[in-house]
Amino acid sequence: MLHQIKRYAPAAISVFAAAVFLDSLRYKFTDHPNTQEIFGRLDGWAGTLGLPGLFAHTGLFSQYVIGTAELFASSLLLIGLMSRFVRLNALGALIGLAVMTGAVSFHLFTPLGIDPNNDGGGLFAAAVTIWLTSIVLLFIRRNEVVALLSDLGRAFVPPNQTRRQSAPLPVEGGGAGVGV
Repeated sequence: MLHQIKRYAPAAISVFAAAVFLDSLRYKFTDHPNTQEIFGRLDGWAGTLGLPGLFAHTGLFSQYVIGTAELFASSLLLIGLMSRFVRLNALGALIGLAVMTGAVSFHLFTPLGIDPNNDGGGLFAAAVTIWLTSIVLLFIRRNEVVALLSDLGRAFVPPNQTRRQSAPLPVEGGGAGVGV
């Protein structure tokens, strides 16, 4: 039974999260009134902290930036379902977890609340569900996460090589000319 869960859970989680993320893009990228309400309320709250514009249309955490992160996450989650690209699935889960950590936090710890659109808290419930399932997916893909981090480490931090000091090679002909 556990084998079956480990086999099919990543696909189910990935498709569910990608579907929710992709569905939300029609609101974020079309400047829907519900999106304006949510990000406007967050921007007003950020303004009281001395960070006006943080959630505005051109802000660091605008609906377009968050929507783009969700688009990347859903793309990586789906592409990563192919066995050759399984590390991308883990990366998509990491991005999804990061986005949903922000979403859940802003619902809980700002004036936004858990029901900003008077939808019975559906948006908040979806965020919590994706947040939890992303954690499960990352647990299932923990080996891929470690391998991905190792690959990134090798890409950005060259291995420490000890260099041997050797005597310079003699130049034939005794000059500094170009040799063949």
